[in-house]
Amino acid sequence: MAIATATLKKGGGRQFKAGGLWIYDNEIASIMGSFSEGDLILVHDFDGYSLGKGFINPHSTIRIRMLTRDEHVEIDESFFRDRVRKAWEYRKKTVDTGSCRLIFGEADYIPGLVVDKFSDVLVVQSLALGIDRYKLMILDLLRAELEKDGIRIRGIYERSDAKVRLQEGMEPFKGFIGPEFDTLVPIVENGVHYEVDVKEGQKTGFFLDQKYNRRAIWPMCPGARVLDCFTHTGSFALNAAKAGAASVLGVDASETAILQARKNARLNGFEDVVTFSCQDVFDLLPELAEKGEKFDLVILDPPAFTKSRNSIKNAAKGYREINRRGISLVKEGGFLATCSCSHFMDPDLFASTIAQAARDERKRLRQVEFRTQSPDHPILWAADESYYLKFYIFQVVGEI
Repeated sequence: MAIATATLKKGGGRQFKAGGLWIYDNEIASIMGSFSEGDLILVHDFDGYSLGKGFINPHSTIRIRMLTRDEHVEIDESFFRDRVRKAWEYRKKTVDTGSCRLIFGEADYIPGLVVDKFSDVLVVQSLALGIDRYKLMILDLLRAELEKDGIRIRGIYERSDAKVRLQEGMEPFKGFIGPEFDTLVPIVENGVHYEVDVKEGQKTGFFLDQKYNRRAIWPMCPGARVLDCFTHTGSFALNAAKAGAASVLGVDASETAILQARKNARLNGFEDVVTFSCQDVFDLLPELAEKGEKFDLVILDPPAFTKSRNSIKNAAKGYREINRRGISLVKEGGFLATCSCSHFMDPDLFASTIAQAARDERKRLRQVEFRTQSPDHPILWAADESYYLKFYIFQVVGEI
């Protein structure tokens, strides 16, 4: 069957040619042939050289999401079976697969699709028009691949309710794929028990990308007094308790998240160690400083302060303020764990923002380690959007 062909402008497709998967609307010179939204389309360079094929979406600034650099490859069940198998084999070699991200969109060469595994439940996000047509096929292939290793999936829930779907000309959607099941799913991560709400929790229900960063704070926790800001459902706080903290205060503005955090604390028997408070962190930190409160470890895990390049300057102010407040509450010689989950807050800007916050407080930071997202959220070089999480642990010391 003949399919349409997009020809790039001279100099177009730079991100794709460097190893990424996206072709932008302003990089295309012409499109020959007819197509429907979400169809496969061939891509040629300005001189006619074949660059492969991908999905086209006239509604999106990301006009074409590439699937292969070989235009002769058939995009069929066999094609996606190979992609799914490679994604699963990679996870088995790099992470604890009890609960993990199985498919991470472009980084697994399955653009626009995210699949998380919470014990024996899958949660899927379909964020691109073209891949949405293959979603059910890919999920069937994924279940079959897991069954080869004795893993039986009892249910699938779709959380395609992100606003980014609107940019693709798609309506947000959430609901069961197949038979209904209890959407409160028990999982264990780092030896800590959680109940994940895959229906109403943020994004897919739980932030798997911080798995090993949560484990990284353990050495600083025995006997410590810990403050966990933006605790969500309590994951960093509970890891601190698991590691032997004397007391932990977890804070979040979401009452729903705090209720779940308290439930998670009870699951682990940490009620006497961990206290959760529903408050605005930006209001609470100055109050704690005025009272002269100090902590052995302060954890800052805020939501993304920017989701576009246009608001980076204001986001940097927010990160500077929250880190300045956090640093002021750390005891001399204590520790700060701080992160940004915004792709647009690049590593250099985030580092300089933290450095300025420390200077504002006349403190020095001694870096313990720098980390990124868990390996089940692989960073594909040249696909910059796959690198988003920056995580530091510092010792906070006074100026000499």
